Amino acid sequence: MQLLAVSKTKPNQAILDALEAGHRQFGENYVQEGVEKIQYFQEHHSQFDIEWHFIGPIQSNKTKPIAENFDWVHSVERAKIAKRLSDQRGEDKEPLQVLIQVNTSAEESKSGVNEQEVLELAKSISELPNITLRGLMSIPASVQDYQQQLEAFNELKALFEQLKSQYPQVDTLSMGMSGDMQAAVEAGSTMVRIGTAIFGARDYKK
Repeated sequence: MQLLAVSKTKPNQAILDALEAGHRQFGENYVQEGVEKIQYFQEHHSQFDIEWHFIGPIQSNKTKPIAENFDWVHSVERAKIAKRLSDQRGEDKEPLQVLIQVNTSAEESKSGVNEQEVLELAKSISELPNITLRGLMSIPASVQDYQQQLEAFNELKALFEQLKSQYPQVDTLSMGMSGDMQAAVEAGSTMVRIGTAIFGARDYKK
């Protein structure tokens, strides 16, 4: 089980505190903010081997800074975006590790492909040279009932196992946040994305 510390809107000092406590994996939702943090830590704290994950929605005009700066992307939902990330990654870097975002709740307000589209998108990604498909990510409907949470996560776990049987490098199931982490872990999550429980309530004031 991996713990991804969601550091969006958090100051560099909060990330530094987590680094000094031994954490190395951080998730960012906003491209400009994330890139600024990555560059800051490369310049001022290069002694830390940090793994940066982009977990927010991807706009076509923002793929270049994502491809050039992040190590992982959790929110790939279109073949066009995947191709842009591959083209802009460059062969001088390690392949970008990507997850397909799945919309398990069928909510129009949420990003992600439906379950029927996953295998087709996975095939497209697997043919690209500079990115590596590692698994699935989902943000399920916000419900308080534990059994409902578990049911949604179990659906994604079954899809993950199907994907893993076709692509041996697939090993990451990114599901579960502060409010539903327990159900996600029970269902078989390999990576939970935790912000509030690590950093406290977010401060959106700039």
